[in-house]
Amino acid sequence: MTTNRDTIYAQTLGDPGLFTFNKDVVGVFPDMINRSVPGYATVISMTGLLAARYARTGTRIYDLGCSLGASLLSAARQPNCQTNTFIGIDNSEAMLTAARDVLDKEVPGLAIELIESDILDAPIDNASVVIMNYTLQFVPIASRLPLLKKIRSALAPGDALILSEKIKLDSPTMDDTMIAMHHDFKRAKGYSDLEIAQKRQALENVLIPEPLDIHFERLKKAGFSDGSCWFQCFNFASMIAIA
Repeated sequence: MTTNRDTIYAQTLGDPGLFTFNKDVVGVFPDMINRSVPGYATVISMTGLLAARYARTGTRIYDLGCSLGASLLSAARQPNCQTNTFIGIDNSEAMLTAARDVLDKEVPGLAIELIESDILDAPIDNASVVIMNYTLQFVPIASRLPLLKKIRSALAPGDALILSEKIKLDSPTMDDTMIAMHHDFKRAKGYSDLEIAQKRQALENVLIPEPLDIHFERLKKAGFSDGSCWFQCFNFASMIAIA
């Protein structure tokens, strides 16, 4: 798909409002996320490799909060995943419309289903891999454990959940440092201080990060047997949890 440069927060806004994945965001999303999430390209490419390792023949690979389908596409390109059915779920109609265009072009003929739904309501079954890259952070905290329990119940022992999140560090000093480094990263990618400030305001109370130990405690409560952080850059981390 054709993507434009993200300038959504380049002009002073009286009230940036809450961040939503609307048509304006869809049009600039690839540029936005690559300039906003350090290590994003690495996470997406490694997601495909991880999916290929854990995918079981004839099962489903889910991407919850699939946006434009980058994680699904990474998995779909893996030879070991060619017998799987791919299901992307997102609550943004605009995202799914654009995702369908991308996936039809890049991997025509594969069994890929895109579903418009709140991931808290969508059924999950016969899965061997579930992907949530930068999705759980937008789910209300009280709903995170029930969602993970639902995911775990859809997986067999040895199957995998791939989870990427913006995190909060335990040390307030280091947390402040990592936030500052994230802002430096965005400046280096061409965002102005105004854009950084307005985007942060729009995401406040919408994206709620948590420390890694809270994530792993919750995964254990949800029934996962093991887990590890396999990638971290500043205050963004990627984890794998084994059912």
